[in-house]
Amino acid sequence: MSLYLRSRGVPGALAVVLAAVAAAWLLAPEDGSPHARVPVVMAPLLVAAAIGTSLHTASDELDRTAVRAWWPLRLGHVLVPVAAAAALFVLVLPGDPAEAEFGASAAVRNTLGLTGLAAGAAALVGARASWLPPVTYTAAVWLTPPDAGAAAWWGWALRPAAEGPAWTVACALLCAGTALFARRGPRPGRG
Repeated sequence: MSLYLRSRGVPGALAVVLAAVAAAWLLAPEDGSPHARVPVVMAPLLVAAAIGTSLHTASDELDRTAVRAWWPLRLGHVLVPVAAAAALFVLVLPGDPAEAEFGASAAVRNTLGLTGLAAGAAALVGARASWLPPVTYTAAVWLTPPDAGAAAWWGWALRPAAEGPAWTVACALLCAGTALFARRGPRPGRG
């Protein structure tokens, strides 16, 4: 297990996760001002990018010919850091997680959705580029903020924490991306 974790750079990814949570804790305003969105969106983006880039493998051939099934390790490789980051966000971000508009609950939702997007990207485009879809999505939503209606579905990362459609999309992205990665593994690299 130690070799698996080190070969994929998991210790470094976990260090980035801890740094992102610490940055969210330091930068989160206590008064619920409009600047509360910044740590709730950017810290989960860093977490998702760190987890996504750790989903690579240096030995595609060995993984394909292994006797043991890889899907449980891949599943844990995505879900354990996501659960740890979500728990840390709940602990460090101010306010009641259920009531804060852009508090811990929104950070957890964004972590789930963006990590699912990164895991799916690792299976489709490769782990080294898996950070691109979450960053592109977040930049697009940040530049064109959603207002209401159908925007709650495509702009889920900037919606208030209590909105059900935003949670539905984030959880669906986590389930789909994690399942795709667990089944297929990372797309083989090109050298």
